[in-house]
Amino acid sequence: MTGSSEVYISGTSTDPAFRASEALRAESGRVLAQYREKAAVVTELQLDGSAREEANARLIEFATGRLTEYLSAADRVLNATAAGAPATRLLVRALRRIQDAVLRTVEELRESDTSAQVSHAAQALDALLGAYLDAETSVLLPALADLPGADVPILVDDLRTLLDGGELDRAEVLDVREIPHGTRHPRIFGRYARLAPGESFVLVNNHDPKPLRREFTATHGEDFTWEYVESGPEKWQVRIGRAAVPA
Repeated sequence: MTGSSEVYISGTSTDPAFRASEALRAESGRVLAQYREKAAVVTELQLDGSAREEANARLIEFATGRLTEYLSAADRVLNATAAGAPATRLLVRALRRIQDAVLRTVEELRESDTSAQVSHAAQALDALLGAYLDAETSVLLPALADLPGADVPILVDDLRTLLDGGELDRAEVLDVREIPHGTRHPRIFGRYARLAPGESFVLVNNHDPKPLRREFTATHGEDFTWEYVESGPEKWQVRIGRAAVPA
C-alpha cells in the first residue's frame, strides 16, 4: 500500500497505481507486438522451404512459451483477485472464456501440420489475443483500481515476479479480522491465487465465512478445499487449499 507520507495526484504519473497500470499496459503491449512481429513473417511474407519452417517454429515457440506464460500469470494475479468481488466476477468469467479460446488456438497452432494451417491459426490467435489484452487493460485494470482491497502496484509486482520465473510470497496465515469487510474477499482470492496445487493457507476471521465459501464454489467449482480448523464463537479459522492435481 502507499505510505501515508507520500503525496500524489490521483490518475497522474505521481500516482503509484497509475504508474503500475501503465507498466502493465506496456508489458501486455510488448507481448502483443512480439507475437504480431513473428506472425507477420508467417502470414504476410512469401517464404519457402527451411525459411518458412524456421519462421513457423519461432512463432509456435513464442505462443507456447512467453505468450502462454503471460496469460497464466495474469490469470493467477489479476483475474483471481477480481474474481473475489461481486462487482467484477462476471467480468472475470468473460475474460477467462476469451483466455480459454486463446489457449485452444495456441494448441491448434502447435498441432498445425501445414503452412496454410499455421497461417490460419496465427491469424485467429492474433484476433483473440488482441481482444483479450484490450479488455484486460481497458476494462479489468480500471476495475481493479476501483476495487476495495486490490492494490494495483502490488498486483503488477506479483505479475512481474511470475514472468521473471520467481515465486510469490505465500504467508501460511491470512488474518482478516482487522481488514474492513468490503476489502476482505479480494485479498483472500488474491492469496488463493498464489497457491500451487496441493498447497493451502489458514484464513482467520471473526465470523463463519459461509458467504465466502459460496463465492469460492461459484468461482472455482471443485478446484478448492475447505476445512474448518476452529469454529467460533469469537474466532473462526478455515484452511483453504487448491486441490492437488490428480495422479
